[in-house]
Amino acid sequence: MSERAAPFYCPYCGDEDLRPGEQGHGAWECGACNRAFQLKFLGLLARDLQPNSTGGEPI
Repeated sequence: MSERAAPFYCPYCGDEDLRPGEQGHGAWECGACNRAFQLKFLGLLARDLQPNSTGGEPI
């Protein structure tokens, strides 16, 4: 099994100074803005669902 991918930049400030957090799995800390955040995989989207490109409701 492969390792999980790490984030490339902080979602708050955009800096790349990230390190794993001590709060558990998926936790990261940004050294630039001093924020902590957690990433979580929610699941896969249904493949057959397509967004309504017309912008209106189906008739």
